[in-house]
Amino acid sequence: MGFVTGQLVPPYRDRPNEGSLAIYTEFSPMADPSFEAGRPGENAVELGRIIDRGLRESRAIDTESLCILSGKLVWSIRVDLHILDNGGNLVDAANIAALAALLTFRRPECTLSGDDGQEVIVHSAEEREPLPLIVHHLPVAVTFAFFSNDNVVVIDPTHKEEAVMKGRLTATLNTNGDVCAIQKGGGIGVLQSVVLQCLRIASVKAADMTSKIKDAVESYNTVRAFRKVKRHSAPIAVSVDGSVAIKKQSQDGAQKIEL
Repeated sequence: MGFVTGQLVPPYRDRPNEGSLAIYTEFSPMADPSFEAGRPGENAVELGRIIDRGLRESRAIDTESLCILSGKLVWSIRVDLHILDNGGNLVDAANIAALAALLTFRRPECTLSGDDGQEVIVHSAEEREPLPLIVHHLPVAVTFAFFSNDNVVVIDPTHKEEAVMKGRLTATLNTNGDVCAIQKGGGIGVLQSVVLQCLRIASVKAADMTSKIKDAVESYNTVRAFRKVKRHSAPIAVSVDGSVAIKKQSQDGAQKIEL
């Protein structure tokens, strides 16, 4: 489960015109008995870093558009990822959840006012339509598992396969085939030809997954738009003598009043 929140904060001194993006993960014992509550374990830290590297270092999110007042106020975007059930390959699942949450997130619109233009007004959703994040591309993580020196490779390993695998390779790519991040774990060695083959497979899988994410987000936005439609009943006016005037529309489009 992934959800995104935003907060107005002062920017970093070396980046006065840019907002920030941070990834936080939570591994609860409900998802897997081996997970301990409280301080994040090694797996949680690694998962967060892989997703953070693919999103932030590839500049998938336009952080400059998050600037409200240069040097004083920017949006800090936080992505929280909660593992509900460990079925294996948590990196890919959490990456998809983060991308979907970022695409459906809407932040309040802000304007500047005052005599010196330094007063920030945060508009509510009733006043102005919230704004989506500017997403340049979708870095999709694809994980491969290795089991022996014969370079037996399995894509999208399950929980049981992860228990016996000797190594793991996670490649994060977008639809253009750009490698946004790559992470190799485990002590087993992997041939260069096998790594290149994994990247070719990951490029195809990333394009397919990007299409599915966009379709799901579009469907969600359509449902959300319908919820905002306000339906009003026909206006009814009551005259002074107590009679009721009902406004109707005839077949030719003209409006008439019946008492």
